[in-house]
Amino acid sequence: MKRSAGLLPFRRRDGALEVFLVHPGGPFWAKKDDGVWTIPKGEIHEGEEPLAAAKREFREETGFEPTGELRELGSLKQPSGKIVFAWSLANGELDPAQLRSNEFEMEWPPRSGRMALFPEVDRAGWFPIEIAHSKILKGQAGFLDRIG
Repeated sequence: MKRSAGLLPFRRRDGALEVFLVHPGGPFWAKKDDGVWTIPKGEIHEGEEPLAAAKREFREETGFEPTGELRELGSLKQPSGKIVFAWSLANGELDPAQLRSNEFEMEWPPRSGRMALFPEVDRAGWFPIEIAHSKILKGQAGFLDRIG
């Protein structure tokens, strides 16, 4: 069974809770918005602790150091069967304009024989919790309710 781990940064602005979500990169996701944003996360390697994987993936996908207070949010089973573990990260200083994601390679356009590089995450943003519920993947929405 596949397992992933990630961090869900949050902050309070003018008394309102906001969360930091990322948008998946690559041509398939380019024109999609509602229901496709995610917490910065990735696969847990064999023998790796979930929290260590969450911090590593956060660095790889955002370019930011995961500094701030962490609180375990538990895990959620995704529609695909994958289990995602998450921690909240109290860090309101993350600037989406400074995002620096790792890249992946894929054939593009399909069946063209040409390989192209795409960022794993193409943008990030801070969202009020109500808006985040419409942006985030349905399988991860439960993490938003656990931040409190």
